[in-house]
Amino acid sequence: QVQVVESGGGLVQPGGSLRLSCAASGNINSINDMGWYRRAPGKQRDLVARMTSGGITTYADSVKGRFTISRDNAKNTVYLQMNSLKPEDTAVYYCNIRTLYRTIIGYWGQGTQVTVSS
Repeated sequence: QVQVVESGGGLVQPGGSLRLSCAASGNINSINDMGWYRRAPGKQRDLVARMTSGGITTYADSVKGRFTISRDNAKNTVYLQMNSLKPEDTAVYYCNIRTLYRTIIGYWGQGTQVTVSS
């Protein structure tokens, strides 16, 4: 089994910064890609940022220039540095890890709440 655990969420004021962490553990053969998604109240879950095993990154247009995804391969950990936070960024943020052996299998964390408010 593979476990995915997020941390770093919380309450922050507009314009502030926050860094989310996501660590994967368990039966990991190899990682295909890691990413962050979010779901705001009443909305669907959308991609925030994703990084492939080769280091190729993808960002939602709404966070480009403000958010940065990074990783520590030795720790099977992915980070999301969030700067210049806006109230619109308020959402539950989910980490997704896709492993590869014979097929690609995705695993989700339980989510961490990020609230941007005064």
